[in-house]
Amino acid sequence: MFRKITTALALLLISACSLMCAGQPGGLEIGGMFPENGAASVNPDTYLKLTFAGTPTLLNTGTVRICNASTDQLVDELDLSIPPGPKNTRTPAPYDSFVYAGMPDSLYMVNSPDKDTTHLYQLNQIGGPGRHDAYHFYPVLLDGNAARIYPHHHRLEYGETYYVLIEKGMFILPDGEDFAITDKKQWTFTVKSDAPAAEAPRLIVSADGTGDFTTVQGAIDFIPRGKPAPVTIYIKNGIYEEIVNCVNRHQLKIIGESRENVIIRYPNNGVFNTKIVSPDPLQNKGYHNMRAVMAVYDSSEMTVADLTLHCMGEAPAQAEALLIKGDKMIVDNVSMEGSGDALQANGRIYVHNSKIQGFGDNVLGYGAVFFQDCDFVSTYGPHLWVRNTDKNHGNVLVNCTLRTIGDVETHIARAPDNHGIKYPYCEAVLIDCKLDGIRPEGWGRVTDNPEHVRYWEYNSTDLHTGQPVDVSRRHPASRQLTMENDAELINSYRNPAYVLQGWSPSLER
Repeated sequence: MFRKITTALALLLISACSLMCAGQPGGLEIGGMFPENGAASVNPDTYLKLTFAGTPTLLNTGTVRICNASTDQLVDELDLSIPPGPKNTRTPAPYDSFVYAGMPDSLYMVNSPDKDTTHLYQLNQIGGPGRHDAYHFYPVLLDGNAARIYPHHHRLEYGETYYVLIEKGMFILPDGEDFAITDKKQWTFTVKSDAPAAEAPRLIVSADGTGDFTTVQGAIDFIPRGKPAPVTIYIKNGIYEEIVNCVNRHQLKIIGESRENVIIRYPNNGVFNTKIVSPDPLQNKGYHNMRAVMAVYDSSEMTVADLTLHCMGEAPAQAEALLIKGDKMIVDNVSMEGSGDALQANGRIYVHNSKIQGFGDNVLGYGAVFFQDCDFVSTYGPHLWVRNTDKNHGNVLVNCTLRTIGDVETHIARAPDNHGIKYPYCEAVLIDCKLDGIRPEGWGRVTDNPEHVRYWEYNSTDLHTGQPVDVSRRHPASRQLTMENDAELINSYRNPAYVLQGWSPSLER
């Protein structure tokens, strides 16, 4: 009897050992893999996540390999010995301390970018196959005990099974052990068999993998470029660490489950993904989208609503949370937290009930933009850098708040020459706005001939007291509108269709 029990116990231990060897590797929390080992119905745009029992140390050595389980063919490889992009003031830890073989340990800035074409950086095609879609990216990002691993786009296929291998030398556990996954049975998953219907009017994105897609970019890429068809991408609450590049989409709505809990963020900026272009939009062929968290280009009749766009990092480095170039574009109930600029706006754009926060020049662009019930927040510089021509209106703010954080005073707008490009028709009009932290002159620099500049205000009040703002020291190029003399003009500027050349935006979801 004793021998039978002992034999059974031994078999049980052997079985358990087999499961452990082929299952979750040591050093992880229970359920510490995403997708789980053996998971089915995984989205082809999935990221990979390891949750450790303690905070790991990430090194710039080793590789992550994803292989097809049927053929052992390598379908993707992430080599941590390749730097993600030029090091800058917003490079996240631990990448900010890494030194790479054959690369100078230099800190690059906007005014002194890395122009050495022999330097090799990580590249991921985001939103398309062209050179304008090739972005630098971070293959692994740490968040406490978790490490998120980001494969290159479009490497996984529907209906296929994959396994993941991780070399030693990439993750060091708190106890000093070198983490690795070397058995192809330790981390496998199968991509769902079928894509959504091609004509589906609604696609669901969920960071936990339960939607049609796991990333916002995955859902956008599913919609063909140039095809005008009403489609809604609905994003469930979660954190989405990704750069979003949306080009040539029409009648598309990108709607979050809630503004506070749908967070699309990335440590992108104009040094990490730099593009040397002319300040003149006619000369740069329309592309200046490399530094934003979300860029929407050459699109029309689009809505972005009910979410937060956050350019990660504390130091300024020129990085929009949202960049738009399109026609009849709506931004509703969105928090945009950028660096330097927060929103670049080109085209006819309506922004409603949204927050625009950055380090200065928070809104720039050439478009006609109507802001209604919005909150403008600056930690340093002017709220607006207006660049419209005489062909369209500029920035019109109705019932908005303009404020600063900390003991800071700034200007409402500025429009100085930019590398020889002048803005003699720049227009910034404030109607019924509440101000705090605005300098007595109100407005910043303008071009050398202010004859056609429209720095106009009506009924600006103090944010805290509600009393009229003292405008006695306003910039000489500016003008105070009065109901007595300018009633028709004031009422016109309260109408979005007047500013947006006849377009009356609708906020219907």
